[in-house]
Amino acid sequence: MQILYASILGIIVTGALLVGHASADNEKAELEKSPRHGEWVKVTAANGRVINAFVVYPEVKEPATSIIVIHEIFGLTDWIRLVADRLAADGFVAICPDLLSGMGPDGGGTESFDSGDDVRRAIRELPAAQVMSDLDAIQKYVRELPSTNEKVGVSGFCWGGGQTFSYAVHSDTIAAGFVFYGRAVSTEDVPKISAPVYGFYGESDNRINATIDATKAAADTANVTYEPVIYKGVGHAFLRRGMGEDANNAQKAATKAAWERWVSLLQEL
Repeated sequence: MQILYASILGIIVTGALLVGHASADNEKAELEKSPRHGEWVKVTAANGRVINAFVVYPEVKEPATSIIVIHEIFGLTDWIRLVADRLAADGFVAICPDLLSGMGPDGGGTESFDSGDDVRRAIRELPAAQVMSDLDAIQKYVRELPSTNEKVGVSGFCWGGGQTFSYAVHSDTIAAGFVFYGRAVSTEDVPKISAPVYGFYGESDNRINATIDATKAAADTANVTYEPVIYKGVGHAFLRRGMGEDANNAQKAATKAAWERWVSLLQEL
């Protein structure tokens, strides 16, 4: 099974993704100085759950394609919000839900937990059906915004990448799924996918990559579009690492290449 490998040399990227944004302080500072409109919203799911989400709007003349950004196992962080802001800079309405909304101390979300370990533990314990219901509500919310068109993509990183794959099985209304180094669904579930799924993987991440061949074979057999690209010289979480000010050249180049591909695919929806 042939898998595409992305070259990390000679990549030219637009100003949407700048090199070097590592620390939480830098992420917060960049968010605060963003010229785009970003706001916190509360979205109610069918089961009555209230989901806290951050949405960022592009500065465009026409209704825009929207993209759901699912956070890592670290919860809804400033880095995820920064990714949403940069997607908006490239012309998309980006929304990132806190899937830990209401699950923390005193009914809080990600910010209410005492430690990163507590956040990770809580995310691992989230009921799969609840996550899918939350994402249904987020999709409905963003579809009904006057500033969006009918195209909704879903994306996620690490744990969120796995949820993106699962949501592509669950929903037949998304335009595409963008899986960043997330686990694949079972090969039995692959034929249930109706939207194209695009994968972004680091070369040194066999924990995730070990299932790519089987997933690709199942997708080809079922006529499901699944296009994995493996970026050389990097490992897991390469996009977050590549946006850091301490990123090495391989991480920076892979991040540029992945971002350029992501934006191009979104523009083609």
